[in-house]
Amino acid sequence: APAWLRRLCGHLLSERLLRPGGVQAVVRGVLECTDGGGGAEAAALDWKKCDAVGKILAACPQQCLSLEDYYRQVCPQILDLLHIQDKVAARQFQRVATTTLLTMAREQPQLAERHLLQPLLAPLRRCSEAAELALEDLTAGAVLVPEAELGSCVEDMLKVYVVGNDSSSLLLGSLQSVLGVVFSLYSFAKQNVSYLRSPCQDILLWFLEKAEREQSLAVLEGLARLSSHVPTLHPQCQLRVGSEGGAAIVVGETIGDEDEALYQKISLEQCHVESLVELLSHCQKSGLAGDFFIHCLKELTQVAAEDEAAPNPAVEPGGSLLELEQYQVRQGRKLMVLQLVAALCEGVSDTVFTDIVQVQRFLAAVLQRACAHPARGPGAAAEAQTLAMAMGLAAALLGGAAQLKSSDFVVLKRLVPLLEELSRTYPDPLTQELASDLRIAICTHGACSPGTVGAAAHGVLGRKPGTGAQSPAGVPGRAPGSPGHGSPSAHGDRSKEQSPRRERGAPGASAAPCADSLAPAGLQELLVSAYDPQPPGRAAALRRLASLVTQRDPEALQLQEKLLQVFLENVQHEDAFVYLSAIQGIALLSSEYPERILPVLLAQYECPARGTEDTVAAVTRMKLGEVLMRVTRALGDMVFQHREPLIRAFLRGARDPDSALRASSLSNLGELCQHLGFQLGSIIQEVTCCVTAIARTDPEAEVRRAAVHVVVLLLRGLSEKVTEVLRDVLRDLYRLLKHVAAAERDAATVLHAQLALEELDTAVRRALFPPQTLEKKIVVLP
Repeated sequence: APAWLRRLCGHLLSERLLRPGGVQAVVRGVLECTDGGGGAEAAALDWKKCDAVGKILAACPQQCLSLEDYYRQVCPQILDLLHIQDKVAARQFQRVATTTLLTMAREQPQLAERHLLQPLLAPLRRCSEAAELALEDLTAGAVLVPEAELGSCVEDMLKVYVVGNDSSSLLLGSLQSVLGVVFSLYSFAKQNVSYLRSPCQDILLWFLEKAEREQSLAVLEGLARLSSHVPTLHPQCQLRVGSEGGAAIVVGETIGDEDEALYQKISLEQCHVESLVELLSHCQKSGLAGDFFIHCLKELTQVAAEDEAAPNPAVEPGGSLLELEQYQVRQGRKLMVLQLVAALCEGVSDTVFTDIVQVQRFLAAVLQRACAHPARGPGAAAEAQTLAMAMGLAAALLGGAAQLKSSDFVVLKRLVPLLEELSRTYPDPLTQELASDLRIAICTHGACSPGTVGAAAHGVLGRKPGTGAQSPAGVPGRAPGSPGHGSPSAHGDRSKEQSPRRERGAPGASAAPCADSLAPAGLQELLVSAYDPQPPGRAAALRRLASLVTQRDPEALQLQEKLLQVFLENVQHEDAFVYLSAIQGIALLSSEYPERILPVLLAQYECPARGTEDTVAAVTRMKLGEVLMRVTRALGDMVFQHREPLIRAFLRGARDPDSALRASSLSNLGELCQHLGFQLGSIIQEVTCCVTAIARTDPEAEVRRAAVHVVVLLLRGLSEKVTEVLRDVLRDLYRLLKHVAAAERDAATVLHAQLALEELDTAVRRALFPPQTLEKKIVVLP
């Protein structure tokens, strides 16, 4: 076109642009002038044309007197382009609006922030913690941000920040000022059904991905309420569910009850922590979750150091109210850090570290904490376990030294000063030795790897303070305190040092050195590991021993009595993983040699070890009852020859003073009767009398419930032979069940009785009215 025509058209467009609604009119005319309405879809795909229009709108025309006036007139209209309802044209207008906004932010950041970003984020800033709300003029329940306005604001932010995808400092800074409110909205939407959850999550993840790592960590710390880097939702503002699936922000009501207010505060903090962990679960590939986890560990060390350095004004006299308030703030921060670390361990710990640098930083944080605060006092066991886990991780890394590169060892060498300090100052000599060996392995790039490193890598390390000890520092496969190669005096001193601690150790710790000296090294190492104070190592050893029994390993079968002793002592362990592994081992051993093992189990079940408390003895007997039932299932029909001692043991257990043991014994008795079926014989009279007496007279509902359940299992086990086997006691059982159904107050017991009556009714009907079958007979007449 001629130059005069271009100038005239540009003048007319600029003049129309400055009028009310001019931006939308110009954009619509430019995008549709060529293809008309029919080419709207093609124009939406032509992103270059949309970007060109956006850049034209960002440039101030010559007719405008000042840049400030142009932004004041055009910017509100640009934000209105984000709200176009026409689905066909919406993509075009949103692209133009986003391009215009980002171009203005690059060219005129101050004007863009004043006229574009601040109005865009105004609904969220209005209720931010940094805002000054005149709440005295507002009543409780007054709406600060309506549902429609809040939903529109979040959607506009998604279009500008996430879809626009420009990570300039201006955009990141403006978004950071409202991230606290967005996170509160995300946490609220996560607890309710709201369409705002997904856009809020996308906005938060976009910022955490695009910002610098230090800035992202500072924001996460602010979202966790550990710092004030991020303004959060105003404490007197409250989110409320909207009628259209969104949310509205209102003035919260003041809670007069202090207990209720505390409960609301704790619930809100817990909800925020869970939401933060879920948010971090989406950031594991980028490494942000691992960095924040390490940051929290360092923060925990710092909080603990401040807690030790600062006195407790509540205990020491003369403390001022200001010191008491500061102490309470420190304690609250400590609890928040602990809660956050626990939630991160539970939620994202499985894949939290993405490279060796993060692993090194994690190890450094744990080792630095161990050097600064050695394991002493009431939390010594947990501290020692954490240190053992970290050093085991380092040993596992060095165990695969062939896969490590030279650059990896450069990273790991940062741990050398901490390991050296740990080897000199830590009170535990075994940990000192392992730290020294790890330092040697790192400095030699794995060329020299002492035995303790391999032992720790396989989970052998880990000793609670004050317990007897399986020495991972010794030669693998050698019982603690036994002679080994090396300096005789050094080993003699160590065995003298460990012997008194072994006497004071956990139950069964002294039995480990009693393993048969003729046992092979691998089996002896398993027997030693079966007394490892660390539950994972102990359970793994027990399961390995059980697998040797299953495989009928000749070396293991020669030590049946020793294996049984090891399993029985571990049954008393409080950790479920350990005692269930021991139960499995005893069951496998008993199924192989029932004549030898069952009498020992029955004797232990009937007469628990002396010197133990009643509660501990009852728990141990219940565990042995589980062992006996597993043996019963494994023996199958062969259990008949052990019928009388088993039933006698369970009947005696049903008369125990402990109600839980009585219920457990009855449950075992019922399952045994179900397995025996018609093989019960005359002993059914004793079972019936016991069950009847307990169901009528026992004061505990769970015991009466178990007694009735015995009848249910008995009827199910006999099935069609009920009327034959129970011919003499069937009437007594029927009267018992009718009595329980009519007089019992426990609903579960009544339900068991009704189930038993149904079983009995079915069996009797089947006996009285057998199903008729049609038979075809051929008779040959003479």
